[in-house]
Amino acid sequence: MSYDYQIAVIGGGSGGLTVAAGAASFGASVALIERKSELGGDCLHYGCMPSKAMIEAAREVHQAGLYSDFSESDYDRLFTGAMERVADAVKDVQNHDSKDRFIKLGIDIYEAEAQFIDEHTLQVGEETISAKRFVIATGSSPVVPPIEGIDSIDYLTNESIFSLRKRPTSLGVIGGGIIGSELAQAMSRLGVDVTVVEGGQQILAKEDKEITELAEGLLSEEMNVITGAKVERLESTNEGVKIHYTKEGSANSLNVEKLLVATGRKANIDGLGLEQAGVETSNGSIAVDAAMRTTQRHIYAVGDCNGSMPFTHVAGMEGKIAVSNAVFGLSRKASYEKVPWVVYTGPEIYHLGLTEEEAKEQYGEKLLTFKTKLADNDRFMAERHTDGLVKVLTTNRGRIVGAHAIGEGAGEWMQEIGTVQALNKKFQAISNIIHPYPAKNNVVTQTADLYWREKLFDSSLNEALKWYVRKFR
Repeated sequence: MSYDYQIAVIGGGSGGLTVAAGAASFGASVALIERKSELGGDCLHYGCMPSKAMIEAAREVHQAGLYSDFSESDYDRLFTGAMERVADAVKDVQNHDSKDRFIKLGIDIYEAEAQFIDEHTLQVGEETISAKRFVIATGSSPVVPPIEGIDSIDYLTNESIFSLRKRPTSLGVIGGGIIGSELAQAMSRLGVDVTVVEGGQQILAKEDKEITELAEGLLSEEMNVITGAKVERLESTNEGVKIHYTKEGSANSLNVEKLLVATGRKANIDGLGLEQAGVETSNGSIAVDAAMRTTQRHIYAVGDCNGSMPFTHVAGMEGKIAVSNAVFGLSRKASYEKVPWVVYTGPEIYHLGLTEEEAKEQYGEKLLTFKTKLADNDRFMAERHTDGLVKVLTTNRGRIVGAHAIGEGAGEWMQEIGTVQALNKKFQAISNIIHPYPAKNNVVTQTADLYWREKLFDSSLNEALKWYVRKFR
């Protein structure tokens, strides 16, 4: 059978662009379908890029505020400048993901909605195209919970908050996950009175408990954090929004000018006509195997739409796997054990593998835990950034099963552990790496040295070594 394309990619975000560029580079004929006018997806327009630009601008304001007393008008000016800076950053990155770049690769771009007619045919706007293989990379969008009164509120999500140019006096944030925590702190540092309302007993529930407790304490110094609270009703007022919530059985309320809803993400799969293609879903996402194949072996799904891990770097990884499998007929499989993520609050939080709670359940007495406080490291002491912790979890032979940290720049200096794990090396190998003094990643070496202290110097073997030295050396 003859097809219009060898591969059709639905979605122009990180995963989709990785697949389209990779497949075209290997000589495949490619169609790229994106419903929005620009490529780049949520990461560029509503996620990683604008949030990190805002976080950096807010960090600079916060640092300056330690030495200056800003007036309300100063904060108004700084807020507007920060948000314009965010918009400029998005434009700069957009140039890298311009349509011209992909057209030059020989990719046909369709700006339209896509819907399967059958397992090899798509309705794309007014056109119909066919392809031998497909990769779905449609991403995700904010979950809006069914709270009473929410339809009458002009609320913000991560897709609309970056359009603000006027500083709100106060902001309520429903949800204390990664998105809620990052944006809440950034807005607080830009002079907004922020309150986070979280239903769980802690914010950042997916992080290691000890790290979360430290993070919550530090974040609470900059904004109000209410945990164990259920939002019952929202009410529009002349001043903004009134949040009605219960905590420990008691009714409470909170008045804010603006409301940010950050209660999770959902896969963008409605309207794709998956049932017409014979593609099954699971828990609201497209069901895939480790090779990124759906229930139709010629159709793949990567990124947020498959429900794996909602991170841009994961979509890129899955996209590379899908390219090799779809173009060359391989069966490469994704593994998520070695995928880290970072919460870009101040200080940053690094997460790799199992939390201590999860590791104890899985490994029991075979689990070793090594911890170093940043207050015990010269560089962090010198910079007065001593609030933080490094924690590494290994088997009794040194295989890394989890690594966590909270500290200034943790996303950078902790990645050394991720690299060692990815290379299938053991944690104690880091002790042999010489770092320039006093680089921040020396704190990782300090933690690795603890392995030898436990295994050698604090063990019964040490007594035998002492005897040998006294007797023969």
